[in-house]
Amino acid sequence: MARIEPTSQPMPSNIYDVDASDPRQQLVDRSGMDPATVSHIGEVMAALGRLRSAEQELSDASLKFMKLNQTDMRALHYLIVAANSGGTATPGALSTHLKISTASTTKLLDRLEHAGHITRAPHPSDRRALAITISPKTRQAAMDTVGRQQAKRFHAAARLSEEERNVVIRFLDDMAGELAITDEAWAQPGAAAD
Repeated sequence: MARIEPTSQPMPSNIYDVDASDPRQQLVDRSGMDPATVSHIGEVMAALGRLRSAEQELSDASLKFMKLNQTDMRALHYLIVAANSGGTATPGALSTHLKISTASTTKLLDRLEHAGHITRAPHPSDRRALAITISPKTRQAAMDTVGRQQAKRFHAAARLSEEERNVVIRFLDDMAGELAITDEAWAQPGAAAD
């Protein structure tokens, strides 16, 4: 087994620092930008990294606790919201929400029903459809664990003023738009690296 030698240069404390990630400015042209501004933007990126890490840790813990996969958890969340809003969840609506095929949705529902997480029943107004509901036990387990933890985000947003929340919303929506891969050929189905 090869021994890993320590490097003579310490790693940057902020791995999201653009100067460390892109020293030759191949990705982000920073010419003319004040170094303090570039550094401060790096702090924003680091904060987003900490948020992603916290979300991943929570997701991993909830998946382990509930003994489900991410798609299962997203399906259960959808069913909770549908019930809370007085809607009737159907396999088709769930398939659309999860962006999975009808066949995959059927397998998912079979698995969740077999484990006692959901029930399927005739739709109350459409004889061709089924209504899907989350079991009370699973709903309570999800609410008491991951739901309660996720709800704490509300408090962070509540501590901001309305003006600050508007800035955060605008920033996050802008960042989501910048990250969208809808026009990137390499990210489309069937694209492969050479």
